[in-house]
Amino acid sequence: MSDEYDLIVLGAGTVGENIADRAVQGGLSVAIVEHELVGGECSYWACTPSKALLRPLAARRAAKAVRGAREAVTGDVDVAEVLARRDWFVGDWSDEGQVTWLESADIALVRGHGRLSGIREVTVTEGDGAERTLRARHAVAIATGSRAAIPPIDGLAEAEPWTSRDATSANEIPGSLAIIGGGVVAVEMATVFAGLGATVTVLARTGVLGGFEPFAGERVVDALRAQGVDVRLDTETVRVRRDIAGVTITTGDGVEIHADEVLVATGRVPRSDDIGIEAAGLEPGRPISTDDTMRVPGVDWLYAAGDVTGRVLMTHQGKYEARAAGDVIAARATGAPVDDAPWGRHVATADHSAVPQVVFGDPEVAAVGLTEAAARDAGIDVAVVDYDLGAVAGAKLHADRYAGHARAIIDKSRDVLVGATFVGPDVAELLHAATIAIVGEVPVKRLWHAVPSYPTVSEVWLRLCEEYGRESA
Repeated sequence: MSDEYDLIVLGAGTVGENIADRAVQGGLSVAIVEHELVGGECSYWACTPSKALLRPLAARRAAKAVRGAREAVTGDVDVAEVLARRDWFVGDWSDEGQVTWLESADIALVRGHGRLSGIREVTVTEGDGAERTLRARHAVAIATGSRAAIPPIDGLAEAEPWTSRDATSANEIPGSLAIIGGGVVAVEMATVFAGLGATVTVLARTGVLGGFEPFAGERVVDALRAQGVDVRLDTETVRVRRDIAGVTITTGDGVEIHADEVLVATGRVPRSDDIGIEAAGLEPGRPISTDDTMRVPGVDWLYAAGDVTGRVLMTHQGKYEARAAGDVIAARATGAPVDDAPWGRHVATADHSAVPQVVFGDPEVAAVGLTEAAARDAGIDVAVVDYDLGAVAGAKLHADRYAGHARAIIDKSRDVLVGATFVGPDVAELLHAATIAIVGEVPVKRLWHAVPSYPTVSEVWLRLCEEYGRESA
């Protein structure tokens, strides 16, 4: 087997796969290096299993929200079947299908732990300890992702806490679960485990979903509490101890909380600490900074994409960066034109102003672009337009008592949408329209002509335009 390729990719998660695939389509030979499962975090321990766990709970809630259907819901979800469905979605943690896809895409797979060992050079330590050196003619791309952060709380590491990996791959539901954190993982896993029968306590040092509009976190907290979750805001965890009975968590005000398991959901750190980036003059353990073509400044042969860059820690955005990286690597290698102007083919411009995100709790939270606070901090003259989603005719058909809220952030000087947030059942499906409006910089006066079908929840777009028209009249 040849050990020289046009491009070597470290990490065969969804980001690395996309870099490799685009580069192959651009005419390059590519090897991808992976020491775990091909498909990575999203496929086996994050997006896929978490949503597989959440969906049966959401389907049951949706049925119970409509008279005539709720009478047919006579029991709880079947926990064993929920877990079995999750196992099916992740292929029982086998990457055979992903490996077959790599072969079909003409991407060479090298199993083992890869480290940069020189200019355009990667040394791979294989499972038996043998080393193999790969050389790239043009570039190396790093797509090693991130891992759960374990904060320096007294006794926490020794207590062997769950991380998101343990939570999404659990084979049994603990009687009680304490969650340290208030972000997306905390919200989604609180929803899952409470829905599957655990007693759940959430310990959030500040609020919940702090990066979103404040009303989003407030509504999610109210809903979690209505489900029986004990949500404690402004609560610092100072000590964790495990014994034969489970874990004991001590808060900053001296209160002790007892649980069978504790889940740490306080953020993520880049997997850049053991991949040899010091060979390129970079600091291990730190995010790998790149320009918008995903190339490392000052190292013209090195690229990075996805969580390891620290730009946007979401799978869909990492895949977007990967497409730009794979295409531009191929273009530069073959001498093709490079389109690196903002919004060009070879740049990840959307990372800065048009990032969509969905929190699949109850209710769902879907947001893209800037919040009101972020827009004002950026010096934008904003109009903030709010509307009660439950007042839209389509929402009333969706659920007998639909509760939700929509907010649009409009740059008045340009008459364009720069941010949007939706909270309510199934609002994820509203988000892409907002993303398109922001990326396309569609003037609100033109959005008036995008007529929403009646009766759908999308009619909220008409109502937001009307509210903005009244405000700006």
